Amino acid sequence: MKRITISVSNDLATDNRVNRTCSVFISQGYRVLLIGRKLKDSLPLPENDHQTHRMNLLFNKGVCFYLELNCRLFIKLLFTKSSLLYSNDLDTLLPNYLISKLKGIPLIYDTHELFTEVPELQNHPIKKGIWSALEKFIFPRLKHVVTVNTSIASIYEQKYKVPIHVIRNVPFQLVPQINATPLSVNIKQNVFTVIIQGSGLNVDRGIEEAILAMKELENVQLLLVGNGDLIPTAKIMVQEAGLTDKVLFFDKRPYKEMMQFTLLADCGLALDKPTNLNYEYALPNKVFDYIQANTPIICGNLKEIKSLVSKYNIGISLEETTPKLIADAIRTLQNDPSQLALFKENCKKAAQIEHWENEQVVLETLIKSLN
Repeated sequence: MKRITISVSNDLATDNRVNRTCSVFISQGYRVLLIGRKLKDSLPLPENDHQTHRMNLLFNKGVCFYLELNCRLFIKLLFTKSSLLYSNDLDTLLPNYLISKLKGIPLIYDTHELFTEVPELQNHPIKKGIWSALEKFIFPRLKHVVTVNTSIASIYEQKYKVPIHVIRNVPFQLVPQINATPLSVNIKQNVFTVIIQGSGLNVDRGIEEAILAMKELENVQLLLVGNGDLIPTAKIMVQEAGLTDKVLFFDKRPYKEMMQFTLLADCGLALDKPTNLNYEYALPNKVFDYIQANTPIICGNLKEIKSLVSKYNIGISLEETTPKLIADAIRTLQNDPSQLALFKENCKKAAQIEHWENEQVVLETLIKSLN
């Protein structure tokens, strides 16, 4: 049987794009080994059809983390039998590239974002320079590259003159069904419910503005479901603003459980701000999760998100991400049931198109071209 080793630097339990990728390779006759990390708060892995290897690293951030990650990954790949390698994001690319050359086996590079433009690097020119130099050295030498939307693909194609396959981060098609058991006694019934969900509840995602918007609204609650570097600050902010009864926090969950919260919501927020190129051209998976849950969207002015919301008429786009405009948009949906119902119906139609069963065809075609 053909063997593929797929590498990722983050927690395997919550990386749904990578798990979907594994499912496609299995359907194409590959035996899959997925390599990732295990963190202190990692959830147990669900049963699946692929093997996993979770690395317990001594370091979880900084230079030491990336050095340890790349050395450990290189050694693991060196002693793992593979007929194909699949690298997710720039922080796993170097060991995969070296092993592909040493062993003479193909490599697919899946870049989920404009890695060198992430906010964590913008005020660190030395770190950004190192990652940019690594990308500049390897990227033009790659033959098979995948990314998440046409905007990012266009940037890479112009920069490195390499053809890019676009495979968007869409979920499996969902049959919306809320479990009978309440998710939390804290979630109020018969209250207009707004949600921001996912594993990237970080700065510049519009979370602070959404919290402040709650001060202007009545009979509305905001659910923040997931984790991210902003959550500790957001909890303090909610306490100081006296909004503990209107803004509820829930830790990261397995995907199906997280989607139960999304199904409960009347609308979902996607308020990422264009503070860097990576965010400016983002098309986050929460947008597609909202669509699959038939949850209308209030979004900011980012190109890819705004285009999708407009294409299917599934929500409201804001020119600016301010507490007042967010509150006005929420109030509009809250006070206009017919408009909300129209957006929900359009979400149902979009959900029939925007799902992994359609999107995976691109990856299947790429796999067949390698055989």
